[in-house]
Amino acid sequence: MNLAKRIGRFFKDMRGETKKIVWPTRKQVINNTIVVLVMMLIVGIFIWGVDAIMSLLVNAFLTNA
Repeated sequence: MNLAKRIGRFFKDMRGETKKIVWPTRKQVINNTIVVLVMMLIVGIFIWGVDAIMSLLVNAFLTNA
């Protein structure tokens, strides 16, 4: 196959695959966004808590050393 035919086939296949995409509804997008934001908040609070505890431990070791 020459290059032009391969490029043409690529775009034809890409167009066919694009037609198979199932886009989420507006409600699904909003729900998924809320889930992501809540999980980011939970993970952020967890990391902040671990950081605070580790900071206290390091300060305690350095003060008593």
